[in-house]
Amino acid sequence: MIAAVIPAQNEEERISYVIKNTVEAGVDQIYVIVNGSSDNTFDEVNSISDERINIILFRESLGIDVPRAIGAFEAYKRGAKVVVFIDGDMIGNITPIIKKLIISIKKYRNDLSLTNCYPKIPSGQGLSSLIIDFRLMLNKSLGIYNHIGVSTPSHGPHAISRHLLDIVPFKEIAMPPVVLALAVKSNLKIHVSSTVPHYKLGSKAKNSEHSRKIAETIIGDCLEAICVYSDIERSRVYEGYEYIGYNNDRRIDILEEYLEKID
Repeated sequence: MIAAVIPAQNEEERISYVIKNTVEAGVDQIYVIVNGSSDNTFDEVNSISDERINIILFRESLGIDVPRAIGAFEAYKRGAKVVVFIDGDMIGNITPIIKKLIISIKKYRNDLSLTNCYPKIPSGQGLSSLIIDFRLMLNKSLGIYNHIGVSTPSHGPHAISRHLLDIVPFKEIAMPPVVLALAVKSNLKIHVSSTVPHYKLGSKAKNSEHSRKIAETIIGDCLEAICVYSDIERSRVYEGYEYIGYNNDRRIDILEEYLEKID
């Protein structure tokens, strides 16, 4: 079974497009994790008549990446061999990207397949350049920079195998760079299946404060991933500054409680 996981928060105007593009990629099941929404996202998804769609609703916001872990857990329980992650705001033509991710896992037996959203590495001193610096630092620390460049499961559609979920704890799915570190540590097969500029994903434009906090989140995640790979205590501190971002908003408590559920 091929499953797709789509986190969605206040995406009433976009979620139908994302689901449509995902369905066209040939997935068997779709898990939409609606969380913290104050609009009609749930109703919009619920109005789509397709038995492949499963809605998991949380009134509270789960925080960044936590919905991925919950969706992966549900897909795994139901026998998924491939799990694809797509953000709920991506209204670009992502169908070909999803198809390539599925082929990478299903046909070529990769365990983690990524999308390279920076075919040209940005120059300058902006947020994008700062994030790239830490992504590069992580991938060089993992010894995979020459293989995947600055690609990361934090950015763009990506897919994982059931084998990866047999090895990587579900809780860690909520911190994508750590998934990458654990995949390398476990000698899993990692591949970049598509190269697509970020703007073609059709993601929402973000305000400057949100962009800054996302950047800090990803940077802190990369720092934690380096620690995990190096078997040292996890830290988000670099040169005296702690990169928190949205990390404290991750509802790991809800995730842990959810993972303890037995159907």
